[in-house]
Amino acid sequence: MATEQPVLTEQMIGEIKSYFPRYPTRQAVTLPALHVVNRHLRHVPHAAVVEIAKLLELAPAEIQDTLTFYQFFKQDAPHGQTRAWVCRSLSCALRGGEEVLDHLCERVGIRAGGTTADGRLTIEAAECLGVCDHAPCLLAGEEVHGDLDRDKADEFLRKCGVELEKETIVE
Repeated sequence: MATEQPVLTEQMIGEIKSYFPRYPTRQAVTLPALHVVNRHLRHVPHAAVVEIAKLLELAPAEIQDTLTFYQFFKQDAPHGQTRAWVCRSLSCALRGGEEVLDHLCERVGIRAGGTTADGRLTIEAAECLGVCDHAPCLLAGEEVHGDLDRDKADEFLRKCGVELEKETIVE
Protein backbone atom coordinates (compact mmCIF):
# COMPACT_ATOMS: atom_id res chain seq x y z
CA MET A 1 0.00 0.00 0.00
CA ALA A 2 1.52 3.32 -1.11
CA THR A 3 1.51 6.21 1.30
CA GLU A 4 0.89 9.74 0.11
CA GLN A 5 3.72 12.22 0.16
CA PRO A 6 3.33 14.96 2.76
CA VAL A 7 2.08 18.29 1.46
CA LEU A 8 3.87 20.41 4.05
CA THR A 9 7.56 20.80 3.36
CA GLU A 10 10.16 21.13 6.10
CA GLN A 11 10.34 24.84 5.27
CA MET A 12 6.58 25.27 5.74
CA ILE A 13 6.66 23.31 9.00
CA GLY A 14 9.52 25.48 10.24
CA GLU A 15 7.66 28.66 9.34
CA ILE A 16 4.53 27.45 11.12
CA LYS A 17 6.48 26.39 14.20
CA SER A 18 8.13 29.82 14.32
CA TYR A 19 4.71 31.20 15.28
CA PHE A 20 4.37 28.95 18.34
CA PRO A 21 6.21 31.27 20.78
CA ARG A 22 4.28 34.30 19.49
CA TYR A 23 0.80 32.96 20.26
CA PRO A 24 -0.78 31.80 23.52
CA THR A 25 -2.15 28.52 22.10
CA ARG A 26 -1.59 26.27 19.12
CA GLN A 27 -5.15 26.99 17.98
CA ALA A 28 -4.21 30.65 17.65
CA VAL A 29 -1.60 29.64 15.06
CA THR A 30 -4.30 28.29 12.72
CA LEU A 31 -4.65 31.40 10.57
CA PRO A 32 -0.88 32.06 10.26
CA ALA A 33 -0.40 28.38 9.34
CA LEU A 34 -3.00 28.64 6.58
CA HIS A 35 -1.25 31.74 5.25
CA VAL A 36 2.11 29.93 5.22
CA VAL A 37 0.72 27.05 3.18
CA ASN A 38 -1.21 29.37 0.87
CA ARG A 39 1.89 31.48 0.24
CA HIS A 40 3.86 28.40 -0.82
CA LEU A 41 1.19 26.45 -2.73
CA ARG A 42 -1.25 29.23 -3.75
CA HIS A 43 -4.03 27.13 -2.21
CA VAL A 44 -4.60 24.93 0.86
CA PRO A 45 -5.48 21.39 -0.24
CA HIS A 46 -7.38 19.08 2.07
CA ALA A 47 -4.26 17.01 2.77
CA ALA A 48 -2.55 20.16 4.07
CA VAL A 49 -5.50 20.79 6.41
CA VAL A 50 -4.96 17.35 7.93
CA GLU A 51 -1.22 17.95 8.30
CA ILE A 52 -1.71 21.40 9.86
CA ALA A 53 -4.21 19.91 12.31
CA LYS A 54 -1.70 17.26 13.36
CA LEU A 55 1.07 19.85 13.77
CA LEU A 56 -1.18 22.13 15.86
CA GLU A 57 -2.70 19.20 17.78
CA LEU A 58 -6.21 20.09 16.65
CA ALA A 59 -9.01 18.31 14.83
CA PRO A 60 -8.94 18.77 11.04
CA ALA A 61 -12.47 20.19 11.29
CA GLU A 62 -11.13 23.10 13.36
CA ILE A 63 -8.64 23.99 10.62
CA GLN A 64 -11.27 23.52 7.91
CA ASP A 65 -13.70 25.81 9.79
CA THR A 66 -11.13 28.60 9.79
CA LEU A 67 -10.17 28.00 6.17
CA THR A 68 -13.75 28.14 4.89
CA PHE A 69 -14.66 31.18 6.99
CA TYR A 70 -12.31 33.38 5.00
CA GLN A 71 -12.84 34.05 1.30
CA PHE A 72 -9.07 34.41 0.93
CA PHE A 73 -8.17 30.71 0.80
CA LYS A 74 -8.75 28.44 -2.18
CA GLN A 75 -8.84 24.72 -1.57
CA ASP A 76 -9.64 23.04 -4.86
CA ALA A 77 -6.84 24.43 -7.05
CA PRO A 78 -4.05 27.00 -6.88
CA HIS A 79 -4.88 30.60 -7.61
CA GLY A 80 -2.95 32.44 -10.29
CA GLN A 81 0.59 33.71 -9.91
CA THR A 82 -1.03 37.14 -9.52
CA ARG A 83 -4.22 37.33 -7.52
CA ALA A 84 -6.25 40.47 -8.15
CA TRP A 85 -9.00 41.46 -5.74
CA VAL A 86 -11.43 43.99 -7.21
CA CYS A 87 -13.27 45.96 -4.55
CA ARG A 88 -17.08 45.86 -4.53
CA SER A 89 -17.69 48.11 -1.54
CA LEU A 90 -20.22 50.90 -1.82
CA SER A 91 -17.60 53.51 -2.70
CA CYS A 92 -16.07 51.38 -5.43
CA ALA A 93 -19.44 50.21 -6.74
CA LEU A 94 -20.67 53.79 -7.07
CA ARG A 95 -17.55 54.73 -9.03
CA GLY A 96 -17.68 51.76 -11.43
CA GLY A 97 -16.07 48.88 -9.55
CA GLU A 98 -18.51 46.26 -10.85
CA GLU A 99 -17.90 47.47 -14.41
CA VAL A 100 -14.12 47.23 -13.88
CA LEU A 101 -14.51 43.69 -12.51
CA ASP A 102 -16.66 42.68 -15.49
CA HIS A 103 -14.23 44.32 -17.92
CA LEU A 104 -11.19 42.55 -16.45
CA CYS A 105 -12.92 39.18 -16.56
CA GLU A 106 -14.19 39.71 -20.09
CA ARG A 107 -10.74 40.75 -21.34
CA VAL A 108 -9.08 37.56 -20.09
CA GLY A 109 -12.00 35.20 -20.70
CA ILE A 110 -12.81 34.14 -17.14
CA ARG A 111 -15.52 34.73 -14.56
CA ALA A 112 -14.91 36.39 -11.21
CA GLY A 113 -13.17 33.84 -9.01
CA GLY A 114 -11.54 32.19 -12.00
CA THR A 115 -7.95 31.81 -13.11
CA THR A 116 -6.59 32.32 -16.62
CA ALA A 117 -5.70 29.16 -18.54
CA ASP A 118 -1.99 29.98 -18.30
CA GLY A 119 -2.23 30.27 -14.49
CA ARG A 120 -0.92 33.83 -14.45
CA LEU A 121 -3.95 35.65 -13.04
CA THR A 122 -6.90 35.05 -10.77
CA ILE A 123 -9.52 37.79 -10.57
CA GLU A 124 -11.76 37.88 -7.53
CA ALA A 125 -14.29 40.21 -5.97
CA ALA A 126 -13.47 41.68 -2.57
CA GLU A 127 -16.01 43.17 -0.20
CA CYS A 128 -13.77 46.06 0.86
CA LEU A 129 -10.12 46.91 0.40
CA GLY A 130 -10.26 50.05 2.54
CA VAL A 131 -8.96 52.33 -0.19
CA CYS A 132 -12.17 54.28 -0.71
CA ASP A 133 -10.35 57.50 -1.60
CA HIS A 134 -9.03 55.75 -4.75
CA ALA A 135 -12.24 53.97 -5.76
CA PRO A 136 -12.63 51.87 -7.76
CA CYS A 137 -9.54 49.86 -6.89
CA LEU A 138 -7.97 46.45 -6.93
CA LEU A 139 -5.30 44.77 -4.86
CA ALA A 140 -2.74 42.57 -6.61
CA GLY A 141 -0.33 41.02 -4.15
CA GLU A 142 0.54 43.97 -1.94
CA GLU A 143 0.10 46.59 -4.68
CA VAL A 144 -3.04 48.74 -4.83
CA HIS A 145 -4.23 49.99 -8.20
CA GLY A 146 -6.67 52.84 -7.70
CA ASP A 147 -8.91 55.18 -9.64
CA LEU A 148 -9.45 52.39 -12.16
CA ASP A 149 -11.14 52.71 -15.50
CA ARG A 150 -11.04 50.43 -18.54
CA ASP A 151 -7.71 51.82 -19.77
CA LYS A 152 -6.01 51.40 -16.39
CA ALA A 153 -7.51 47.91 -16.08
CA ASP A 154 -6.07 46.99 -19.48
CA GLU A 155 -2.69 48.41 -18.44
CA PHE A 156 -2.79 46.22 -15.31
CA LEU A 157 -3.55 43.15 -17.44
CA ARG A 158 -0.66 43.90 -19.79
CA LYS A 159 1.69 44.16 -16.78
CA CYS A 160 0.48 40.73 -15.67
CA GLY A 161 1.43 39.34 -19.08
CA VAL A 162 -1.88 37.62 -19.71
CA GLU A 163 -3.32 37.12 -23.14
CA LEU A 164 -6.31 39.34 -23.79
CA GLU A 165 -9.45 37.84 -25.29
CA LYS A 166 -10.43 40.87 -27.33
CA GLU A 167 -9.64 44.50 -27.77
CA THR A 168 -11.68 47.15 -26.02
CA ILE A 169 -14.14 48.87 -28.32
CA VAL A 170 -14.27 52.61 -27.71
CA GLU A 171 -17.76 54.02 -28.19
